[in-house]
Amino acid sequence: MRWRRSSDNADVIDQRSAGPVTLPRAGGGLGLVGVLVFLAIQLLGGGGSSAAFGPQTVPGAPQAEDGLRDFSVYVFHDTQDFWAGRINNYQHAKLVLYRGGVDTGCGSASSAVGPFYCPQDQRVYLDLSFYNDMTGQLGAKGGDFAWAYVIAHEMGHHVQEQLGLQRPRSNAASVGIELQADCYAGVWASHVEGAGDLESGDIAEALDAASSVGDDRLQKRASGSIDPDSFTHGTSAQRVAAFQRGKANGDPNDCEITQIR
Repeated sequence: MRWRRSSDNADVIDQRSAGPVTLPRAGGGLGLVGVLVFLAIQLLGGGGSSAAFGPQTVPGAPQAEDGLRDFSVYVFHDTQDFWAGRINNYQHAKLVLYRGGVDTGCGSASSAVGPFYCPQDQRVYLDLSFYNDMTGQLGAKGGDFAWAYVIAHEMGHHVQEQLGLQRPRSNAASVGIELQADCYAGVWASHVEGAGDLESGDIAEALDAASSVGDDRLQKRASGSIDPDSFTHGTSAQRVAAFQRGKANGDPNDCEITQIR
């Protein structure tokens, strides 16, 4: 993906240098749901290298993370600008960069939950260490547009909040909401393509990431079996199809839940 570094830090809160957050202890460890979420983030990290985001002439992890930080901020701003121009009375989301753990309007969270959006404070939370920590694990190929897809998906949840869509109260409803966020990510990808900023292989990276975090694939990896009644995000095929639906015409109206289920 073609992108440009910028000194614009509007709507970005960098807490990476903050002290540790005391997190509540959950009984029984992560449990199956927590394990699946953890695996999902590992898959999203994928098999690339964060060196693609950082200065190639200056070796070292801090420089690579700086590059990933700048790329993440660019994608966040680009998705924000895209949706702000299409939604009346749009309220800006915030991007929070953190390490280890973080306090949010939705409660405290550790890095194990992965990138997420909190509707209570309208913030997207990212721990950049996931890209390097999860590289090469669990089958996803990674790449810059795979990471862009992650951010665009979370911003899709902010779009839902801006449109006043109800939050899911069941697994089945959750699947529809998550597939819609994938579709919205595809709509943004269509915008990136229209701007001439897509490079060869970018969409394949996003589709690979979407496929890698399907509930069926994650459950198969975690336990060796699949329980459709416990799905919360959709199958690999559903997630790929939702992204492709949004990408096809770049029209948010194509992302109505009734059309993508």
